[in-house]
Amino acid sequence: MTRIVVCGESLVDLVLDARAAAAGDTSGLAPLQPALGGGPFNAAVAVGRLGSSVAFCSRVSTDHFGDAIVDSLTAAGVDTGLVQRDDAPTSLALATIGTDGSAQYSFYVEGTADRRVTDPGPLPETVGALAFGTLSLVLEPGASVYAAMMTENHARGRLVLLDPNIRSAVIDDPDGYRRRFVGWLSAVDVLKVSDDDAAWLADGPAGSTPADWLDHGVAAVVSTRGPDGISVTTSVGTVEVTAPQVETVDTIGAGDTVVGALLAWLDEHDLLGVEAVRSMTDDDWRGAASFAARAAAVTVSRAGADPPWAGELSSD
Repeated sequence: MTRIVVCGESLVDLVLDARAAAAGDTSGLAPLQPALGGGPFNAAVAVGRLGSSVAFCSRVSTDHFGDAIVDSLTAAGVDTGLVQRDDAPTSLALATIGTDGSAQYSFYVEGTADRRVTDPGPLPETVGALAFGTLSLVLEPGASVYAAMMTENHARGRLVLLDPNIRSAVIDDPDGYRRRFVGWLSAVDVLKVSDDDAAWLADGPAGSTPADWLDHGVAAVVSTRGPDGISVTTSVGTVEVTAPQVETVDTIGAGDTVVGALLAWLDEHDLLGVEAVRSMTDDDWRGAASFAARAAAVTVSRAGADPPWAGELSSD
């Protein structure tokens, strides 16, 4: 009984840790460590590990990396019935880890499988929420497929969560993307943005504050601020939660874990749906954000996008 569908790309991160040089690697070319990733893939894994019924909607290569992606989804409890397969290659991302644990990305996505996704058709009636974001809403022709799914399913009363997770390196037309972003907002109930996302969007017509996005129809804006925690802004005010203090290994997958944990918390509390989310109180959002912050703290405390399992967290 699928309750949540996460839509978008999966890929392989080739992780280059700049701290290796600081530790004495004089070659200038620290070994690359491959890891499965992609914002939507990470979010789906997080939802599955946290115990909610989730499916992943994407197009995945039939190459070795693609097989590993499908196997990893299955191991996390994610339904792969909506995963299309394609003999085009898997997308690659070079993730460079700075001395502070933050990650910078460059992408290799020409002719890859995930951007060739096609309309999956009607979703199961049990689906209450869909999540979208990252590269999949940039790279055509798949971007238009996902945008249409967003609008159609929101009109059916299903909750839509959007995490733009801006990767400016693959956005050839920034103003065009910002205009499309504005067009999506009327079909978005929960908008998750990082401080970096907000700064990049500031030059466009949608503004860069939660109030701007609420004016376009969004019910709640979830703002992630790294070690400073998470805030949630709705029409009735803003709640803030602090981030647990942990030793950061790297930040890969932290925001994706927030997305997955929010969806899992909403599912557990029977709040998947447009009207349900719009009726949430400050206390409800405080509980959801606290759970998401704890989940993200686990992810940043270990290498790569490795979201927690349900047994590693207690729910509010």
